[in-house]
Amino acid sequence: MPSTLALSPRRDAWLCRCLAGLLILASAGLHLAYLAVDCPLDLAPDEAHYWDWSRHLDISYYSKGPLVAWLIRAGCVVAGDWSQDHFGNAMFAVRLPAVICGALLLVSLYILTVQVFGRERLAALVVAFALTLPLIVAGSTLMTIDSPFTCCWGWALVLGHRALFRGSAWAWPAAGLIVGIGILAKYTMVLWLGSVGLFLLASPTHRRLLLRPGFWIMSGVAFLCSLPILIWNMQHDWVTFQHVNGLAGMNDGPRIAWSGPLVYMGSQCGLLLVFWFLAWLCAMIVHRPTVERDDGIRYLWWLSVPTFVVFLLFSPKTGGGEVNWPVTTYISGLVLAIAWIVRQLQAPQLWYRALTAGFLTLTCAVGLSMSLLMHHSEQAWPLLSELTGPPSPDHPMPMRRFDPTCRLRGWRTLAREVDRVRADLEVQGVEPVLAGASWWLTGELGFYCADHPTVYSVGLALGDRRSQYDLWRPNPVWDPERFHGRTFIIVGDIGPTLREAFDHVEPSQGMVHTECGQPVACWIVTVCRGFRGFRPIDQLLQRRQF
Repeated sequence: MPSTLALSPRRDAWLCRCLAGLLILASAGLHLAYLAVDCPLDLAPDEAHYWDWSRHLDISYYSKGPLVAWLIRAGCVVAGDWSQDHFGNAMFAVRLPAVICGALLLVSLYILTVQVFGRERLAALVVAFALTLPLIVAGSTLMTIDSPFTCCWGWALVLGHRALFRGSAWAWPAAGLIVGIGILAKYTMVLWLGSVGLFLLASPTHRRLLLRPGFWIMSGVAFLCSLPILIWNMQHDWVTFQHVNGLAGMNDGPRIAWSGPLVYMGSQCGLLLVFWFLAWLCAMIVHRPTVERDDGIRYLWWLSVPTFVVFLLFSPKTGGGEVNWPVTTYISGLVLAIAWIVRQLQAPQLWYRALTAGFLTLTCAVGLSMSLLMHHSEQAWPLLSELTGPPSPDHPMPMRRFDPTCRLRGWRTLAREVDRVRADLEVQGVEPVLAGASWWLTGELGFYCADHPTVYSVGLALGDRRSQYDLWRPNPVWDPERFHGRTFIIVGDIGPTLREAFDHVEPSQGMVHTECGQPVACWIVTVCRGFRGFRPIDQLLQRRQF
């Protein structure tokens, strides 16, 4: 009997590990099945843009590091032919790395929870609750920079904890390697190093580590990994830094959007379904470093709050910024928030426990429902149509106001229409040039049109921001002589600047993509003959933003 009791903690630990492992594998399997069987969502413009990068492998790119392009290329090498044979496109292969990164992020959350709290049951709860969060689910489906970025942040937390609290010499360079890889995905990974530095400064028992080699070896390895970005920018007039300055609002002079902090806080509250945001906020207040004595918990705090504060401070310049910018705030923050919620469920007041459990259950149900609808949002359109009303001249696609997945729909329909126009011109003996009126159209056309043709962006001449397409040469904006006299098929709105660049512009053809009786996307396709070039190009570029 005593020996059985002695083994129960180990059995309990293995049970929790098996449960968490099954949840992670089941989640990954469901995502793969969704992509392979009935995914109605085309690549998002960002995904298609990064896929185009993967066709031109480089050590960095205009707005991001190279990791997302490298991963997509790897996914296409592994599963591209199979995906093309079975589904007619490589979408499954493009998104395969996102599924893997999502699963690895969940594993890191489990390990981190055990490292800090030593409780396998709590770790299994963290995994289970994480799977109810739409932002976690989306990151395991869409292949954007956030998938590898959050994965690297999670594993840097695990390795950083081992280096700081267990004194593992190998963990310092390993953490630096993961941080460096994360920087190649998203530049804000550098905030991880700053957050660890703040933790060390604020922790009397660990402050001495700032004077020892480990921290600086970690930072040096991360710096070496980020050298491709610096080298590439040295060769391209530091365009990435100008782009980041533009995103941060630094190119807007003294303009201040005083509503920015409110927009920022509101968007983060909505992202975490209110309850999780309030739980995170309460956990951060309760465990603030001035009162918290547990160094492991303080580590979670310092690896969460500084990132949130950085983007809060920039919000008056960015107008609130993009909702996903501080997403890594909630990796260590989620672990701490769930531990706080578990304590609330053990409070002596029955009414308080019941209220907490009720809100937790409701939020998980809402999160799971939103995650399911995110994959098949068309099932909610009959209900949403009561809110949107029928299409009208002022709102020709009302569903787009409520369903963000509309921007992931219809791209295959557009590609078929463009291929039809291409075929008609080829019958006339004309080999057309494909171009998008904006950078976010270009990748979609290249991915979904037959034979993956080269597609150019002429957005720079129309007032669009600069992009990677403007750096690849030749292109119609910078090298008009290489395209002189050619016939273009241009997707998107064209204005006087484009019309002046051609001898003849045919009447534009509007096309609408409809699903379930709802118009969800529309485009304009125009055939332009006799390209002359954009002049004067220098004057056009003076007005363009990064």
